Amino acid sequence: MSPTSEKGWSPYLAGALTGLLMVLSVWLSGKFFGASTSFVRTAGMLESLVAPERVATMPYFVAKVPKIDWQWMFVVGILMGAFVSAKLFADFRSEAVPPMWEKRFGPNQAKRGGVAFAGGLVAMFGARLAGG
Repeated sequence: MSPTSEKGWSPYLAGALTGLLMVLSVWLSGKFFGASTSFVRTAGMLESLVAPERVATMPYFVAKVPKIDWQWMFVVGILMGAFVSAKLFADFRSEAVPPMWEKRFGPNQAKRGGVAFAGGLVAMFGARLAGG
């Protein structure tokens, strides 16, 4: 299935390619790629703009000083790559409430945003609980 088809990529192909990328990443650099640590470090960088003395004394940030590193750039690359891909394949659209959500739960944007935010919190908590 080509990336330009109506349905998009096969989830099996995308999963297999992601798995190969993970193996290559570990083999070549000795590091796993991930995203949740980057969000924590970004929060630390933002907080250090307001209260640098507080961040400097937090045990987590004493061990891992919040900085822009390869993993942070990986997350930025995901965002940029997704945007470029959507533009190249004319698949970019901005929807506050997707049709599938609206059909099932109604057109309320605040409800959709709240559920999306809560889902993100649960996913981030699980990722951090699992070690990143």
